[in-house]
Amino acid sequence: QVQLVESGGGLVQAGGSLRLSCAVSGRTFSMFTMGWFRQAPGKEREFVAAISRRGGVPYYADSMKGRFTISRDNAKNTVYLQMNSLKPEDTAVYYCAADPAWRVVGVPTDGSEYAYWGQGTQVTVSS
Repeated sequence: QVQLVESGGGLVQAGGSLRLSCAVSGRTFSMFTMGWFRQAPGKEREFVAAISRRGGVPYYADSMKGRFTISRDNAKNTVYLQMNSLKPEDTAVYYCAADPAWRVVGVPTDGSEYAYWGQGTQVTVSS
């Protein structure tokens, strides 16, 4: 059974930083494309970033480019999301997700393409 467990969320002031982690168990981690999504109250789930199996192809939503960095450590079965210059509008529950599909190119940005999800971690950015 595949399990994803996020950690690292919390309360931070605008302009601050947080690093989220997502530990994966149950299957070989390097088989997954990994993604981060977020959902703010009253809003739809939103793609944040994704990274290919070997970590060579990170992809970001436009509003996160330059502020967020996704990375992975296949030896630790963990994917990370470093978030800098946080804004109040970044407040949301952040979810990691795993896509087991074999992909020749690119990473999925649609949540429906991810088979496994974590429980989420709350990030709150105060102004």
